[in-house]
Parts: sequence; structure tokens; C-alpha cells
Amino acid sequence: MDTYEWADLIDDSDKVAMLADPTNVYSRTAANAIARKMDDAIIAAATGTAKTGKSGSSSTSMLSAHTIAHGSADLTIAKLLSAKKQLDLQDVDPSIPRYIAVGPNQIEALLGTTQVTSSDYNTVKALASGQVDSFLGFKFIVSNRLAVASNIRTCFAWAEDGIKLAMGKDVMARIDPRADKSYSTQVYYCATFGSTRMEEEKVVSVLCDESA
Repeated sequence: MDTYEWADLIDDSDKVAMLADPTNVYSRTAANAIARKMDDAIIAAATGTAKTGKSGSSSTSMLSAHTIAHGSADLTIAKLLSAKKQLDLQDVDPSIPRYIAVGPNQIEALLGTTQVTSSDYNTVKALASGQVDSFLGFKFIVSNRLAVASNIRTCFAWAEDGIKLAMGKDVMARIDPRADKSYSTQVYYCATFGSTRMEEEKVVSVLCDESA
């Protein structure tokens, strides 16, 4: 696990100039910054090298069979079906919620791979408009923080207990005056956490070519 910190100072003159106390805005900004770091930790752990063993001294790479090649295409229904198949082949309990993390481009690409007359089209269209959040058994999570290299975005699907976020120290927030900073108010947030794959068979990497 790693410790993450966020801090910023608010001068009294700023409060007067804004005619409103910005402390609450700063607090939300700090909380969102820590939340983004949690997202980054989970994303990096989902498809990266997992540290295993009692001391974390061993390394386990993503299963090659659980990596769906981009095939010079963005996200398609065929890729979603392949991800579902990989989880099903590993006897992942269907009662365990399943998720898939994708970028906005992948939602748009799904609409482009279906026909207007297809029964899938209406479901994907509802997914794009936010009316539904699930398709083919996966709950979709849209994020702009997924890794991209040479137009290839690494999306991933997983069963709920396949990835874990461990909290060593929950989020701590302090808003105090700093005597050493002319009594400016400091907004301070910190947390200690880490993430890893708990079961290799429950995570599938889905590579998507956004230039296709």
C-alpha cells in the first residue's frame, strides 16, 4: 500500500475577495483527488503485474488467455462476448456481479458496431444515454483514466471479488490554520491504500483500438 496526500492553502484575502468561504469547495476538490488516486490504483492493479505471496515478493502477470487482442478494432459486442466466455469458462459464479471499465470512445464504438434493426442496438443506445448501465451481464463503468498507448486503450472486465482495494488508513481530513504560513487555512487530505488482483481467473483485459 502507498500513502497519498493532498494539501492546499487558502488565504484570508481570497475569502474576502470571493465573498464566500471556499473551504467546502476545496474539501470536495481534495476528496475527489484522493478518489482519483484510488481509481488509478485499481486500474493499474487490474491488468498489471500482481504482487503475490505472504511478503509480496512474487510477481504474477496477467493471464495471456484472459487478454482479448484489439484486432485493429475498438470495443465490439464480439469482444464483450469473449470476455463473458472467459469468465464463464473459469466457472465464475454467475451470481457474483460483473463489471467492465471502458472509456467514452468504447461506448460510441459499440453503437457503430450494431445495426439499427438489431435488438442489441436499442440496449446499447440506452447504455450510451445513461438510461441503463448494464449489457451482456456487465455493469459498465466509464472512465477517462484507463491507460492508452499508441491508440490502444486497455479496458478490463472483472467479477466483483476478482479485484480488491485494501485500505491501510482511511481518508483523513484536516482543515487548520497554519501559523508558519501567516495563519492561512490549510485543507489537508490523506489516505493509505493499495489494490491487486485476488483471483487471476476473474479478470479479463480487453484491448481496444481507438483509431479504428
